[in-house]
Amino acid sequence: MISEKPRVRFAPSPTGYLHVGGLRTALYNYLFAKNRDGKFILRIEDTDRNRFVEGAVENLIASLKWCGLEYDEGPDIGGTYGPYMQSQRLEIYKEHVKELIAEGKAYYCFCTPERLDELRKEQQAKKLPQAKYDKHCLRLSKAEIEENLNGGVDYVVRLNVEPDKKIVFDDVVRGHIEFESNNVDDQVLIKSDGYPTYHLANVVDDHLMKITHVIRGEEWLSSTPKHVLLYDFFGWERPVFAHLPLLLNPDRSKLSKRQGDVAVEDYRAKGFLKEALINFVALLGWNAGDDKEFYYIDELIEKFSLDRVNKSGAVFDLEKLNWLNAEHLRKKTDEEILPMLKKEIHNITEESTDINQQPELQLIKNRNFDDEYLLKIISAMKERVSFVREYLTKSPYFFAAPEKYEEAAVLKNWKPETPPVLQKLRDEFSALQNPGKEEYENALAKTAEGLNIGKGKIIHPLRLSVSGISTGPGLYDILVILGKDEVIKRINTALEKIKV
Repeated sequence: MISEKPRVRFAPSPTGYLHVGGLRTALYNYLFAKNRDGKFILRIEDTDRNRFVEGAVENLIASLKWCGLEYDEGPDIGGTYGPYMQSQRLEIYKEHVKELIAEGKAYYCFCTPERLDELRKEQQAKKLPQAKYDKHCLRLSKAEIEENLNGGVDYVVRLNVEPDKKIVFDDVVRGHIEFESNNVDDQVLIKSDGYPTYHLANVVDDHLMKITHVIRGEEWLSSTPKHVLLYDFFGWERPVFAHLPLLLNPDRSKLSKRQGDVAVEDYRAKGFLKEALINFVALLGWNAGDDKEFYYIDELIEKFSLDRVNKSGAVFDLEKLNWLNAEHLRKKTDEEILPMLKKEIHNITEESTDINQQPELQLIKNRNFDDEYLLKIISAMKERVSFVREYLTKSPYFFAAPEKYEEAAVLKNWKPETPPVLQKLRDEFSALQNPGKEEYENALAKTAEGLNIGKGKIIHPLRLSVSGISTGPGLYDILVILGKDEVIKRINTALEKIKV
């Protein structure tokens, strides 16, 4: 037994942002480990130096921590089996490759790029199903190998795959799988720059770090025979494999940036809650066997199992993510939303799209709103927003007086007789002392009765005057939140600005 309790890892390459597919892989590993009281490990596979992106490691770590996926061992916190950066483990890989070479399970290859290119063209001309190395350097004599090594000839080290064998393994998601070794190339294990390929480093590290379950994306399924051979060549116990289904666009093509955002940091920047994103990603290829769709992380940990992971691809449905975000936001208390709203107010910039569309938001950044006032807004708008930012964009009138008025509402509700009606109402409001909803409603009813008109002829122009738009929470809620002095001021402004 590799380990009494599960040890799983998320092993991304630092080539940029954390893809939502990578988040799904990390999440499933995390949920599996926590469900079984195991360990979740972060390992950075940075051996492909051509694709290394400066700052990517820090971004990956920040994204994982923002999502709440705290790992038990990793490059920034250490652990028993470190280091957790593959570029710091080069000597380990070289020692293991020497062992394979000594036993004839790997060999030096001195072929030039030109020869390999010619070989590839020849095989393509023969319409062979795939390009494979022809084991040319496996036939070199010991003397030729020594001469090349001593002469400083560039080389790689290749896996020596035996022909006419069956490579067999079981996968938790895919079931029993068989590959013909004739279809498996003599994969490069050590590149000419001395760095290991993914295949070697992955297997060596998983063994030395006592990884019990390898949970990763379906795209790695075709590489698994090479990994299985390495486990067997070293005489090591294989981990349990589980290959997760692909993430798909709505048109069932593979999820890619061409059709929308795929980076965790993009969704974070757009205001998605981490709880909603985790909930959504968890359901991309897994279900608990019921119709439930709303989950918190502790519920996911309790219910997660690999045997409920689907084989078929999972469609990335942005509408569902939006719905989940709204649901998670509404489950939060007003006090939990308060600091989030204050942060949104603080983060307003003149370059934001919202400000370009709603210039009145420019006035917000330099104003201070007390917590009691903001809590009233949160309560009034909670059922009307899906994102914290929408407290600003859907009800800017709570933060700044309207600069303009909705044209359609003006045409429909602002008549020549409207100004004197609002003037009468303004006077009724002025006489009120610390009015609440009931006092505002009574004053409006009294005005309507005195003028012998329906209340609707006052309510709609009043809403337009104080908010600039025709929709929103209850009118009397708006009046109470704004306060009498501000309401009267806005009525006066509307009387001056709106002309019909």
